Order: sequence, then C-alpha cells, then structure tokens
Amino acid sequence: MQNATHNTDFIQVSHAGSLPRTPELLAANAAQAENPGDAAAFEELLAGSVKDIVAKQREAGVTLPNDGEYGHTMSNSVDYGAWWNYSFSRLGGLTPGGVDRWQMTDEIRSEPGHIRLTTMKDRRDRLRFDEAYNDPNSFILTGRKTVLQPTVTGPLTYTGQEAVQRDVAHLKSALAANGFETGFLPALSPGSASRIANEYYKDEEELVYACADAMREEYKAIIDAGLIVQIDDPSIAENWDMINPEPSLADYLKFTQIRVEALNYAIRDLPQDQIRFHLCWGSWHGPHTTDLPFKDLAATMLSINAGSYSFEAGNVRHEHEWKVWRDLDLPEDKVIVPGVVSHATNVVEHPELVADRIENFARIVGRERVIASTDCGLGGRVHPQIAWAKLEALSEGAKIATDRLWG
Repeated sequence: MQNATHNTDFIQVSHAGSLPRTPELLAANAAQAENPGDAAAFEELLAGSVKDIVAKQREAGVTLPNDGEYGHTMSNSVDYGAWWNYSFSRLGGLTPGGVDRWQMTDEIRSEPGHIRLTTMKDRRDRLRFDEAYNDPNSFILTGRKTVLQPTVTGPLTYTGQEAVQRDVAHLKSALAANGFETGFLPALSPGSASRIANEYYKDEEELVYACADAMREEYKAIIDAGLIVQIDDPSIAENWDMINPEPSLADYLKFTQIRVEALNYAIRDLPQDQIRFHLCWGSWHGPHTTDLPFKDLAATMLSINAGSYSFEAGNVRHEHEWKVWRDLDLPEDKVIVPGVVSHATNVVEHPELVADRIENFARIVGRERVIASTDCGLGGRVHPQIAWAKLEALSEGAKIATDRLWG
C-alpha cells in the first residue's frame, strides 16, 4: 500500500513550513496589528505574496511547497513563535495577556508522578547557560519582539474559519499558477496550543482535549480543500526541557501520551496521507543540551496517526540519530520527512552532505519513503539570503541522491 506522497522516481523536496517574509508583508502585518486599515488592500498584498513565495520555492527546487506560513502573522523579521502565536486570533475563549512567555519568572516544580510545565526562563537548558541566554551578543534570542500571552477564561472554540479559508484559497491559487498539484499548510497541535495559562478548565487533560476539538476544524478545512495539513507539535519533544527537575522517562512519556491521544482524537477519521506530523525540539539558537534523545520519542511519534513524519535530523544535536531508524518498524504506507538542512546555523550545507544524509535514511526505509526537508522553519530564524541558499542546497542534494538511488 502506497501513501500519495511516496516517491516514484526521484526524492521529493519540501521544508518545515515558515519561510522569510518580505519587508512589505512584515510592514503590513505590523500596520494591521496596530490599526487595521484597508482589508482589501492587505488581502491583495497577501495573495500576491503567497503566489510569489510559491514561485520562489519552485525556482529553488522545492517539489512539495506551502504558503511560507504567510497567513500566520510574524511580528518581526526575527520571530521564533509565529507558528504558535497565530492561534491566538483563531481561538475563542481567550483573554489577551500581559506577559511575554520569555519574560515569565515563575519557578514551577514537578514531582514524581505529577509533571507540571515551568516557564521559559526556568527551563533547564536556559538555567545551565544563563549568561549566554541573557547576553544579546550571543544571538540566542537577539532581535525578537515581545509577544503577549493570552489566558483561557472561557470555553475554547475555533473562530478562524475565515482565516483558514483565506489561507487555503491563496495557496491553491498560487499552486495552480505555478504548476503544482498540491501543497501543505501548517497548523498548531492540541498539545502545543494548550501551553498557555488556564483559568477555565478543571485540569490539563480537559484543556488539551478542548484544544483538540477546536483545532480539528482547521485540520479538516485544510484537508477538505485537497491539501496536506502539517501539524506542528514541538510539545512532544520540547516539553522535556520545560520540566524542572528532570523527570523520569516513564513519567514524561505518560505525560506526553495525553497529548498524543488528544491529537489522534482531533484527526480521527481524517485521511492519513494528507496529514504530516512535525516534531522538533524548539527553533531558538540555544545549546539544546537538554533535548530528549530521539530514540526515547520515536515510538511515541509513530503512534500518531499521520501519513508522514517530519523531524530534526540535520543539526549537530540530532544528526547522528538517523541510526535509530535501524531499530524502528515504519509501516509500509508511511513516509518520513527528515531535516537534512538545518535552521540552527548560518553555514549553508554542501549538497554532497545533504545527499549523504538523504541516503542514510533511504538505505533503511527505502528510497520511496524519504522526502528531503529542513529541520524546522527557516523564516524568522536565518537571514533570507541564507534561507534560500539552504533550500537550493537541499534541492541540489536531493538531485544527487536521486541519481545515486535510481541510477
């Protein structure tokens, strides 16, 4: 049985979602946030920008493109959180907050059998490298703007119907104009959506499932349009660093299972070949010494009912973990989308290295089931010139791997 995204005679090229915004779009986003003006003019700019970014992906050699996440407002040219923050305007039941998540100072402690997420400043990686995180010249968080966090104060509902239909329409129009049959749109997972203050639901599990009910509407809208939905869920891996002190692996996997089950509930009865799951350990440029090894998460990831799995495999913390796939049983109808080019460095990967990375996976799971991608989104993380050079290296490496794998 084949997934619709299986390769036939070449390695497909995609990426993890976010691409650099244009100065015009960033300015328009800022203007809309401060004083919404001419909606028609903004929509015209957005539609044209999506068409341009899809054309640019085609020129760079991307074969499975998206809208660059242009429908998700980015606060600045450096923005690590647009993939999450966009949901604040698409969920009812939230009261706008007054604190940026990187400025929260609470120290929330977990106990065996009772895990609680702490704040960003209290993360274990940040505490170990406190001087580096607080030094603007370290470039770990330099340049990001403050984004205030909302609080859940009422029943969560999905209010983004118009916004997601706009995203769908812009992407479908851009795909048709550039000769693509399909593309993907990213959407937030229930587990990640629930990582905000809660003053309404009785417990964490009830909140996660409320997020699942709400976000299902977005997933279904994307799938019903014939597109692939990429469900962004760093919470599965990244939460490990947000637990202080470090928990046992058994406690963590039990804590995580609630998020997995809620996601599977949200995508129940939806076609798996139109669902891509994205796992990562967070996109900021920190040391990441407390990242949980992929081998401890792989089985959990594969229990998510998606048709393809996107994950980090191209940076210096996780590149070696391709070997884990030797011991995994990937179902025949599933596809993997490993990052073979990283968002975490300004160094542009050599195409030969990209090809080697692709081949490592292809030799294990089969050439038909590897789509070459980036670790995480490039938009807001590296300079636009570097981002596009990386995508070009990605496609060049995929061509070299194709020649080697198909002869």
